Amino acid sequence: MGFNRLIFGDRFDTVFPSRQPATFLRLRLGGIVSTSSHNVASGVREHGVIGDVTFTYGLPGQPGYRYTRPFDYFDFHVTAVSTNTLESINTRGLLMGTTYAFAETTRGAWGLFGSYDYISPQVFRASSVALSLGTIWQSWLSRSIALQGVALAGPGYGAAGSIQRIEERDYHYGTTGQGLLALRLIFGDRAMLDFTGREYYVSGLLSAEPHGQENILRGETSLTFRIFGSHGVAFRYAVSHRDARYPNVEYRDQTVETISLMYVFLGKTGFGTVEWR
Repeated sequence: MGFNRLIFGDRFDTVFPSRQPATFLRLRLGGIVSTSSHNVASGVREHGVIGDVTFTYGLPGQPGYRYTRPFDYFDFHVTAVSTNTLESINTRGLLMGTTYAFAETTRGAWGLFGSYDYISPQVFRASSVALSLGTIWQSWLSRSIALQGVALAGPGYGAAGSIQRIEERDYHYGTTGQGLLALRLIFGDRAMLDFTGREYYVSGLLSAEPHGQENILRGETSLTFRIFGSHGVAFRYAVSHRDARYPNVEYRDQTVETISLMYVFLGKTGFGTVEWR
């Protein structure tokens, strides 16, 4: 920064205008009250503490807001658990795109998105960096009920494998096809229902193990009730499924499920609905 100031003076002193984007902030902290697993040699820890942070910048529908620069829209989500430290990091941003509208009820943006995902549900883990085509939108279903959504699909490069150590090779990296569907149904300022589904297919293309493959499915849903002010409570269910095949390793079909009860703190925009009507 000092070198830039010496060379360019005040040329780059002006901060880019934010244009007042619509944002959403949510912090949650609670306990894992139930855990189940399938085809896991050593089992999983059934109790623990969980916390996560979600921040979204540039929600569609804000009057006068335009997507002219990379990351004028981005979403960041991180989940930590006492049973496995870092359970997930998911981030995505709009690299280039444009807005659209349907009647008076729907506003959105579509274009090219960049993303990085990491998930680690105790017994296996997967990560991927990708470029995807997709859309973000908000639709008013009634005067007080809104539906927000994200739909993305595209290629990337990723890795997946078992956390448990075995003698045979049980991990894989390669070209990865992936998809995302996230829906949030908002009932005024009292309740919110979230659903997020992800899929990652780690193929043998550009891989040192061309005959191996990993297919990872991850689903999460939560129901949030606002109690008073910015405070609320949420019930969360998450399921992660791994379908792995390797030439010299026994077929692996693993599933981990968790149920959590969580305290919720919402940012000043509440559930994040955008009003343009």
